Amino acid sequence: MVTGGAKGIGKGIAQTLTKSGAKVMICDIDEEAGQQTADEVNGEFFKLDVTNSEKANQVVQEILSKHGRIDILAANTGIYPEVMIEDMTEADWDQIQNINLKGLFFTAKPVLKVMKEQNYGRLILTSSITGDITGYPGGSIYGATKAAILGYMRNAAVEYAQYGITVNAIQPGMIGTETLKKELGVLYDKGAEAVPMKRLGEPEDIGAAVNFFSSKEAAYITAQSLVVDGGQILPETPDVIQ
Repeated sequence: MVTGGAKGIGKGIAQTLTKSGAKVMICDIDEEAGQQTADEVNGEFFKLDVTNSEKANQVVQEILSKHGRIDILAANTGIYPEVMIEDMTEADWDQIQNINLKGLFFTAKPVLKVMKEQNYGRLILTSSITGDITGYPGGSIYGATKAAILGYMRNAAVEYAQYGITVNAIQPGMIGTETLKKELGVLYDKGAEAVPMKRLGEPEDIGAAVNFFSSKEAAYITAQSLVVDGGQILPETPDVIQ
């Protein structure tokens, strides 16, 4: 089950998991793109607004009734509008918190219950280097939610470890998605200059990390976050990047 799986990082996750043999359920509010991705990966699409707890419960039950179990949840839904603190409204704060955090809570709660009954599960959260490690003007709300996801991860991991469930997170750097291109505008092509590898990441790079945490080989790894950023956070000063 991949939330936010219609496009961008979520689509990369879905493609990678499919290549490893998973039957992927694409859950997204974007019906057209979600169905297209589901068709591409030979998966299934479920329209889901993660801020609607009733709908989240319904989707989980539909998947369970059809397939009998849910082994992996890649909780990937998130937005990252730039809002300067002095311009921030309560509505701005609530929108990002509701999607990035409450949406995680609403989705993970029923899935974790299923995994607990199975005595097996892999929950992988999409966090970010922003908030926990880095920051930028206009990213305070987004960074707060992404740092909070790591706090959720650590506590959930302890709570569910005895049931064969691992909870881990990915912290992406700049990943070359259409959404990032829209947000950065003319700066998109310059983004790679801040990365030692001189390129932006691909959605499949995040998918590979999710795939690892989803594997049986990662059964003894929990409450860990993996930075996937091409070395973006490493330089002490910009001039060390050749």
